[in-house]
Amino acid sequence: MDRFDAMQAFVRVVEAGSFTKAAHTLHMSRATVTQLVQQLEARLRVKLLNRTTRQVNVTADGAAYYERVVRLLAELDDVETGLPGAAAAPQGVLRVDVPSPLATTILIPALPGFYERYPDIVLDLGASDRKVDLISDNVDCVIRGGQLADQSLVARHLGDLQLGVYAAPAYLARVGMPAHPRELGDGSHRIVAYRWSAGADGFPYAMHRAGERQPVQGRHLLRIDDGNAYLAAGVAGLGVLWLPQYMARAHVTAGALVPLFEDWHVDPMPLYLAYRPTPYVSKTLRAFIDWVVELVAARGAIAPSSHRPPRSPRR
Repeated sequence: MDRFDAMQAFVRVVEAGSFTKAAHTLHMSRATVTQLVQQLEARLRVKLLNRTTRQVNVTADGAAYYERVVRLLAELDDVETGLPGAAAAPQGVLRVDVPSPLATTILIPALPGFYERYPDIVLDLGASDRKVDLISDNVDCVIRGGQLADQSLVARHLGDLQLGVYAAPAYLARVGMPAHPRELGDGSHRIVAYRWSAGADGFPYAMHRAGERQPVQGRHLLRIDDGNAYLAAGVAGLGVLWLPQYMARAHVTAGALVPLFEDWHVDPMPLYLAYRPTPYVSKTLRAFIDWVVELVAARGAIAPSSHRPPRSPRR
């Protein structure tokens, strides 16, 4: 038995809660992972995991062993990268998933600077608005706008997306310029609806002005689950959009979108970077988080974070 491989397998099973998911992220067979953990338990003469047909739970001894092993693996990583002649800079593959508009508008244009700073990090970048399971999808971290549904994750508040309401000139020429948000529900106007998750039809926005609050009950003929496609639908004149300012800015400048209700405001949308709870955050992930925080802070359309600490996972 390779003790290092066995410890890594055990740690991954604890974090994934499943031998199958752990095997997927380790690129091993489930049988191999099972055998490594069994050999580790035999060597220690301690039961580390309670297994049933439906779930895997860590024992009290296993929890104590997990905490020490994670620290040991982290120290081993630091020792190896700290040796003279060893690669001290962050390196390796980092799997990240971000909203498609954030990727195309902010993240990807800034990547040349990232690689100048971290030439040995390989980013496996998913650009989508789909719901990602960090364990089963083997993703190290995600960036998402809005409140995170998975409260088990550690969330770093990056800032707040400033939102506005927009429509294409062709749409306004066809149906007219609305003077008040309530007009979006009078039957003549249409919105482009955004599908936040599978089966969710809710429209979460309300407009505010000098103590006045106006919920928006717009009608839609189109519902989309991708940010870039949502933007394209608005530019095509298919309805009114609610957009982060960073997405709308270039299109407003080009005359493809017109801001509406500029004396009203919409509550900003929080932007989070989230990752799995673990006692040790790798040097590579730490480097990416620091770079994203710096990048977001430099964008005028994203209000900087109030420096609230990362949200601890709820137990």
